Amino acid sequence: MREVGILDVAHGNVVTIMMKDPVVFLVILFASLGGLLFGYDQGVISGIVTMESFGAKFPRIFMDADYKGWFVSTFLLCAWFGSIINTPIVDRFGRRDSITISCVIFVIGSAFQCAGINTSMLFGGRAVAGLAVGQLTMVVPMYMSELAPPSVRGGLVVIQQLSITIGIMISYWLDYGTHFIGGTRCAPSHPYQGETFNPNVDVPPGGCYGQSDASWRIPFGVQIAPAVLLGIGMIFFPRSPRWLLSKGRDEEAWSSLKYLRRKSHEDQVEREFAEIKAEVVYEDKYKEKRFPGKTGVALTLTGYWDILTTKSHFKRVFIGSAVMFFQQFIGCNAIIYYAPTIFTQLGMNSTTTSLLGTGLYGIVNCLSTLPAVFLIDRCGRKTLLMAGAIGTFISLVIVGAIVGKYGDRLSEFKTAGRTAIAFIFIYDVNFSYSWAPIGWVLPSEIFPIGIRSNAISITTSSTWMNNFIIGLVTPHMLETMKWGTYIFFAAFAIIAFFFTWLIIPETKGVPLEEMDAVFGDTAALQEKNLVTITSVSESDAKDRNSIEMSE
Repeated sequence: MREVGILDVAHGNVVTIMMKDPVVFLVILFASLGGLLFGYDQGVISGIVTMESFGAKFPRIFMDADYKGWFVSTFLLCAWFGSIINTPIVDRFGRRDSITISCVIFVIGSAFQCAGINTSMLFGGRAVAGLAVGQLTMVVPMYMSELAPPSVRGGLVVIQQLSITIGIMISYWLDYGTHFIGGTRCAPSHPYQGETFNPNVDVPPGGCYGQSDASWRIPFGVQIAPAVLLGIGMIFFPRSPRWLLSKGRDEEAWSSLKYLRRKSHEDQVEREFAEIKAEVVYEDKYKEKRFPGKTGVALTLTGYWDILTTKSHFKRVFIGSAVMFFQQFIGCNAIIYYAPTIFTQLGMNSTTTSLLGTGLYGIVNCLSTLPAVFLIDRCGRKTLLMAGAIGTFISLVIVGAIVGKYGDRLSEFKTAGRTAIAFIFIYDVNFSYSWAPIGWVLPSEIFPIGIRSNAISITTSSTWMNNFIIGLVTPHMLETMKWGTYIFFAAFAIIAFFFTWLIIPETKGVPLEEMDAVFGDTAALQEKNLVTITSVSESDAKDRNSIEMSE
């Protein structure tokens, strides 16, 4: 292992990258629009399903908690599928072009949601958009981690999570703004026959004449714009040098790396190029030995089997998938998807008020991610994960205790209700600087290039499958378990603390090509180092010959 990390001295933190190496920063910042699409579509649905004009058009989704769960979770199930099938696409077309392909699919799904005139069309749009988002969440962190210098890789990949939270925040406030279009009531002059709006009995024969369909169609349609921008813009950005080398396109890889590291010393760039090349050569030899004659889909499927049967590979996939599991079962998306419903249960007494509370939650969610950008490469991954697990555990237990004591009377006991809401926000702060961003950072950096696309598709599919389960069962949990819902998520938070403490290794500042040392794969590390030394020696010999000839 080398003594000083490549570019570690030149680049100390994300701010330094912005100032001294703006190309890398801007490429990663633009690619993070993929996270914005994910966050926006993830957050926008929570407000839409509470709007009366939407309920009038789709009464079963509005009224049936289980059916609403399926409506929300269709997106998540298809995102899981998208992350699984994206491996051959990413390996065939590369990281950059795969992002563009995903954007085209996302635009189609968003258009169907925006134009939805019946339940089938709406479900179809959710499914297609989910497929695209699953592909994006698999490839964008990979693209970022492969372009970023090792000393600030965590901070730059955290930008993906920051972008997700910005998307969620925008969706919350757009929902809040558009729900006033035509008024907040479906039929303002018709009193409810019950305590709250019931689309089966409260919609007049001519339909809604108050709140307009635009109140929910506009939020669905707005997400098309960033998808088009990302899809077109990626054409003008560099490909991953690691992917180019894996395809034998060495000259293009050198040009791409030199472009990304253009303000670094050339010998540093040469050494980084040699290390990446060494890993690619090692992985090619490994595949030739383990999978002779395998190509295309057969190689992809065999690669999955190799991950499950190779101890060092399985350990990494297990850790990456477990981090994604805990990210979801600590309860983050249960609150994001059903925030208006939760805030109503905690004492906010109208749709408008709960949407306003949801908007404030989005702001806190976004701002609380910022510390991770600057701390993740200083404090390390483990420290932030353990601190976040303890903070979320305490917050959820307090909320659960308050709901358990006061039940449905929180609108009467306003102090208790406000306290519960405050700890929902405190929960959000602790989750947003820890498990939210690191859940994407860690899986994007721990795998060797030969299995990276396969392995990340597994870890990403883990977050989407767990996300799907949470989205599906949360409405029913909130109706039946009530306070137990928060204790359920708190239990997983404390388990996550001990899992991090005992199992997860620290990867702060470790180059992608040296992760084998972190996971104890010494044979692979020694062989890569041998190839690196050979490559550097050959490069030095060529330089000496050039000097001698010129003399």
